[in-house]
Amino acid sequence: MVGHTFQKLMRASELPPIRLHDLRHGAASLALSARVDLKVVQQQVGHASIVTTADTYVSVMPETAHDGAEATARLVQQASREYSRSIRYKSTARLRAADIRQAQRRKSA
Repeated sequence: MVGHTFQKLMRASELPPIRLHDLRHGAASLALSARVDLKVVQQQVGHASIVTTADTYVSVMPETAHDGAEATARLVQQASREYSRSIRYKSTARLRAADIRQAQRRKSA
């Protein structure tokens, strides 16, 4: 009944033909493109399983996957920089300690 009413309104407005289901699909695709959580989209479209939602809208997901990969790469790069800084600090501290020991040896000799 809702579908028939929708079709009558579409014809009356002289808009290009589209099904009510197409609008639902479009809304879900836009939500995913806007990075709305997949679980939220699943609930909005009424899928019983999140797997159905993921399988249906997988074409929208590459952008999200790409963003996730970039975020992961940034995290790894940050961790690498922090690790490198800690190595440099430890190396500098060891050299200073060695210099202090060497100076102490010279004084006692």
